[in-house]
Amino acid sequence: MTKVTYPTSRTVEVVDTYHGTPVADPYRWLEDANSAETVAWITAQNDTAGAILKSLPAREGLQKRLTALWNYERFGLPSHHGSRYFYSRNDGLQNQAVQYVAESLDAEPRVLLDPNMLSTDGTVALAGMSVSEDGNLLAYSIARSGSDWQEWHVRDVTTGKDLADKIEWSKFSGASWLKDGSGFFYSRYAAPDAGTALQGANYNHKVYLHKLGTPQSADTLVYERPDHPDWNLGAMVTDDGRWLVLVANKGTERRNYLFLKDLTQPSAPVQDFLAAGDAAYSPVGNDGSVFYLVTDRDAPLKRLVAVDSSNPAPSAWRTVLPESKETLQGASLFGSTVLATYLKDARSVVRLHNLSTGELIREVALPGIGTAVGFDGKREDTETFFAFSSYTSPTTLYRYDLTEGVSTVFKAPKVAFDPRQFETKQVFTTSKDGTKVPMFLTYKKGLELNGNNPVYLYAYGGFNISLTPGFSVAALTWMEQGGVYAVANLRGGGEYGKEWYEAGTKLRKQNVFDDFIGCAEWLIAQKYTRPEKLAIAGGSNGGLLVGACMTQRPDLFGVALPAVGVLDMLRFDKFTIGWAWKSDYGDPANADEFKALLAYSPYHNLKPGTRYPATLITTSDHDDRVVPAHSYKFAARLQAAQDPNGPPTLIRIETKAGHGAGKPTSKIIEEQADIFAFVMRALGMEAVLR
Repeated sequence: MTKVTYPTSRTVEVVDTYHGTPVADPYRWLEDANSAETVAWITAQNDTAGAILKSLPAREGLQKRLTALWNYERFGLPSHHGSRYFYSRNDGLQNQAVQYVAESLDAEPRVLLDPNMLSTDGTVALAGMSVSEDGNLLAYSIARSGSDWQEWHVRDVTTGKDLADKIEWSKFSGASWLKDGSGFFYSRYAAPDAGTALQGANYNHKVYLHKLGTPQSADTLVYERPDHPDWNLGAMVTDDGRWLVLVANKGTERRNYLFLKDLTQPSAPVQDFLAAGDAAYSPVGNDGSVFYLVTDRDAPLKRLVAVDSSNPAPSAWRTVLPESKETLQGASLFGSTVLATYLKDARSVVRLHNLSTGELIREVALPGIGTAVGFDGKREDTETFFAFSSYTSPTTLYRYDLTEGVSTVFKAPKVAFDPRQFETKQVFTTSKDGTKVPMFLTYKKGLELNGNNPVYLYAYGGFNISLTPGFSVAALTWMEQGGVYAVANLRGGGEYGKEWYEAGTKLRKQNVFDDFIGCAEWLIAQKYTRPEKLAIAGGSNGGLLVGACMTQRPDLFGVALPAVGVLDMLRFDKFTIGWAWKSDYGDPANADEFKALLAYSPYHNLKPGTRYPATLITTSDHDDRVVPAHSYKFAARLQAAQDPNGPPTLIRIETKAGHGAGKPTSKIIEEQADIFAFVMRALGMEAVLR
């Protein structure tokens, strides 16, 4: 790649003092996303990166191949309400999936909601939806340009027309209908001050009841906690319609609080249920006052317990499914049975048990080693649906007969590739402290271990989120070019339960970076690749991972791809929902945690004159989850610090897009073509195009 002349990024004399330590922030001005100077800087950076990316030899062919592969019919999991089935479908290249309704599984569906009609460029997306029990009403929310802000509407399913109801300034919320369909519960914040919607901090989440046919101003405040402004609140109505279960989380902590309101007594107050905040509690159903909960209390890999709300003391709990060797991911109740999903070394295992005794009835047969998700439904259902995918198997939908224990294909995609040409294997690497770390490798059969293979190493490592096998057109395109696609399961994730997650948080966050570096070193030692042929990638918390590893070991990687990353670890808590991440990262106001944060903060650990890998930073101007200022400041400082003879360090800023959810298909394909063209040029790859 030729030497790049970067746009000017001026520096300012801003120094903050933390616990007696002065810390410079020379690009603080880029936090003002609306200033004329920042807007001009964004334009200049996009012009610079765009000119280079569009000129790359593989760029056009990659976009054509990505488009061809992406052009296949995809369906979302069906849900059953009243006499109707609801599911989504994308014909291939539609920017947004279309929602359909059918009177039976084999009936001709009709369009219920087409988000593509809400904007000319596909940047208005469906963010959430909830169907009333009788299947006659759809509450749905839309998000514009990728923002987390939701706007709720209600559609009559029979007529396909919207009612007058409209709800604004909802965020991090679903909708849960009253049993009779007269209204629904949702969560929202106060309307933000003008000009602060995409950056202002979000506190004081509240739960409201909206009654159909009334204005939002008439909505009833159901629950708030002004004594805990950092609680996020959610609400769900139980299947029997009796209880409103209120769930409170302090930011992204996995410990939570449960409260109950008896809906049969309108004047009944909200009562404490499990309010100690001592563990994670996920309600999955109830029998009257007895609630079934998945919890990690006294069970790091989780268990299913029955708790009577009239006597919720732990000594009175009944264990339905004890902790096992695998990590319990979730459970669904059907009649007198419980369907439980587990992770075994990041692969799905699903079992049906007797709800009373916990006795195993059968294991649900899966098509192979991969990921199975879904298994939702109501207590009275005799069927459920699940989706199965792997790195070489596109997502296929199955109907599972709970009585007979038989799975049948509901919808199977047809992708223009031959999966028999590829193989996946799971390996176990060793981290710096001796911890075993699993990693999936997928590539074309016949791979030679000669140290010359280009490898795309992806990971996340945080927030108790598990990375499990899944199909990706982008990954397939990479493998067609002769690349190895590697996914590492790092500490900080949820693959091995509570202890695995906590081992990658706060003062132990460095473990996550050590795990990732260990995976890279293993790939090199085993002759899969060498540093010059190794690209690392991750988004959001994974963007932090990439930023930390490229600053700690710039010699180990040929390309770095931090996407929508958390990159300034001393100011992440100042914007939107960033304060909620202190449970994972720690708090800069705490002296010990500040020291740990400063030690790995990517923005603060760039050293002038260092040869950093070829870097393509990606972000979006409407990202109000991880505000783009993280990426702006990191890019400016990286460009200034890069060895003058080093490879390019570019930033690509998408417009009218956010953190990732709801991004139009057309924008996804364009971005992915840019990324792979950049990687291939930096790693010296010859394009293999069709």
